[in-house]
Amino acid sequence: MNANAQQVAGGPEVVVVGGGISGLAAAHRLVTAGARVTLLEGGDRIGGKLLAGQIAGAPVDLGAESLLARRPEAVALAERVGLAGRIQAPATTTASVWSRGELVPMPKGHVMGVPADGRAVEGLLSAEAVERIGRDRELPQTEIGEDIAIGAYVAERMGHEVVDRLVEPLLGGVYAGDAYRISMKAAVPALFHAARAHATLGEAVRAVQRAGAATPSDAAGAGTGLGGSGLGGAPFAGLEGGVGTLPLAVADAIRAAGGTILTRTPVTELRRTGATGGWQVVTPDRTYPADAVVLATPAGPAAALLGAHAPAAATELAAVEYASMALVTLAFKRSDVLDGPALPGSGFLVPPVDGHTIKASTFSSAKWRWVTDGAPDLFVLRTSVGRHGEEAQVHREDADLVDVSLKDLAAATGLTARPVASTVTRWLGGLPQYPVGHLARVERIRAAVAGLPGLALAGAVYEGVGIPACVASAERAADEIIATSKTTHPGAGHAS
Repeated sequence: MNANAQQVAGGPEVVVVGGGISGLAAAHRLVTAGARVTLLEGGDRIGGKLLAGQIAGAPVDLGAESLLARRPEAVALAERVGLAGRIQAPATTTASVWSRGELVPMPKGHVMGVPADGRAVEGLLSAEAVERIGRDRELPQTEIGEDIAIGAYVAERMGHEVVDRLVEPLLGGVYAGDAYRISMKAAVPALFHAARAHATLGEAVRAVQRAGAATPSDAAGAGTGLGGSGLGGAPFAGLEGGVGTLPLAVADAIRAAGGTILTRTPVTELRRTGATGGWQVVTPDRTYPADAVVLATPAGPAAALLGAHAPAAATELAAVEYASMALVTLAFKRSDVLDGPALPGSGFLVPPVDGHTIKASTFSSAKWRWVTDGAPDLFVLRTSVGRHGEEAQVHREDADLVDVSLKDLAAATGLTARPVASTVTRWLGGLPQYPVGHLARVERIRAAVAGLPGLALAGAVYEGVGIPACVASAERAADEIIATSKTTHPGAGHAS
């Protein structure tokens, strides 16, 4: 028996519920620390919102397509599971905003759409809006309190146009939500804390820029890639073959270390087996005994499983709202695209205020070298549809979503070519919403489960929807289990 097998045999028995990137990252952390790990996923595949696929023979991501590299967790996980040589920077990071019928280059010098002064957004905003931004210097400091909606705060300081044409489309690519409801503390924490310390919003923006945090900390979820993320100028990375290959590599590493992964195995109940720890994880086919459980599911399933053990946490989780969205992936003959109008940069964002259906488009063949290398005769791009409260849009027929995407693309870029292939991927209830007070809700949830030994929580609902934030959440949960298991399983948690 090898050293790793000895460590696994002597470690705690841990069941991870949920096979998205959070559950996989937690399982990997646990199994490499010496735990005996079983991961249970109710669906027929692992990976959650990370999904690699093909269109007309071209490799594509059909879910999240980039990793925010400002935080190290996701890139480090990719390296640990053997993908270091496949990490790629985007071929281009320039992007546009489709505003008032024109593609306008994304302004520089802003923090998630909030400029330091009006000069940064000249050309995108009206002259009146640029002048309105200057009034920020004349206003008394705004009392922010414990949290505030970023849209409401920025509109008060700099006017609604900044929110409607820059902040809203940028945040829409992250949360598919409403900037006038989204928590500033959760979505752009660096700016939130700077705004509490400075008299004007412009001063706060400059302070964040000086600190080198000109994009939101991924603790708040800076970009799942579902909505064309990566367009905000932040340092993003992709993976050759797609970000959707990351969960597959993590799963391979888990199995190689002795862990077990089961799909089509929904968990229907959690049972405690002792006041000081111990669980039974119930599925339709069998019951799994466990020293500890990591619950890495969306809020609804987590609420159902916790109802009997932590009703206060279940109530809070059940109140979390989600947004659905659809990705429309289109493959064109490259010659049809190159002979037509220019498609600038990596894509464009769409302000909801203009009333268009799509909220973003990413030119995948321009942004990722691996897409072009895999299909040099094709040009692949994708659009995203759906925001919080727009369920009807997401549920339109595939053909309708393709047609409206082509219509909006033609209006934005002049592209009139017909695609040789199309595919629509829906992510129903895919993105948890972070309204004002969300982080306080998370604190209440964690406090409510603190009295349940051997139970840890992970996932996008807690401290960020971005991939690095999900990985960080998973590692936090795994480390909690490892730390508490050392007293009951001496030697656990010491794998090399």
